[in-house]
Amino acid sequence: MSAVAPRSMPTGQRNVVRSNDSASLWNCTLSPGWTQDEVQVLRKALMKFGVGNWMKIIESECLPGKTIAQMNLQTQRMLGQQSTAEFNGLHIDAFRVGELNSQKQGEGIKRKNNCIVNTGGKLGREEVENRRVKHREMFEVEQQVWKSIVLPRFDNPLVVLDRKRAELKALKVELDDVLALLARDAAGDVEQCAMLPAGTKRSRE
Repeated sequence: MSAVAPRSMPTGQRNVVRSNDSASLWNCTLSPGWTQDEVQVLRKALMKFGVGNWMKIIESECLPGKTIAQMNLQTQRMLGQQSTAEFNGLHIDAFRVGELNSQKQGEGIKRKNNCIVNTGGKLGREEVENRRVKHREMFEVEQQVWKSIVLPRFDNPLVVLDRKRAELKALKVELDDVLALLARDAAGDVEQCAMLPAGTKRSRE
């Protein structure tokens, strides 16, 4: 018996989880290496900066450590289709598009990794632009909304790691200094003890 797919893929004849499927393929919000929180941040970043403006997202430091390739792949999963050119520059909620794509079915709908793929050859520039205009009318978020979006800012994990290494190195130097001081104090006590008269040493013992 086929299992019911997550709510992110609510309808359609392909809306089942098969034994040879990866669970991540049936979740249009997650791809390997992503958490739900990170997906929500990317969702807002796409609204604020527009699809394809990866450098602006990277410079905002809202998704430290994520590469352009990773963000592009995750965006495909959110949109539910492999081609993102027709959305370039648009301030959209990718989940809205993904919801509609999840409901499409029929002989002309082919999917790979749960994303709709174009089977009719590469789209021409004019067709891409026509689709882009249509998508802007259907999905574009109001300017006052996307301009007001505030994205979280996180420390780059590599920078944090370097800082922690520097702190650890400083602590090691401090520990070495303390151990050296203790060693000198211990050596001084031994030297003082050796200089005491024999009777004094026995009485101290």
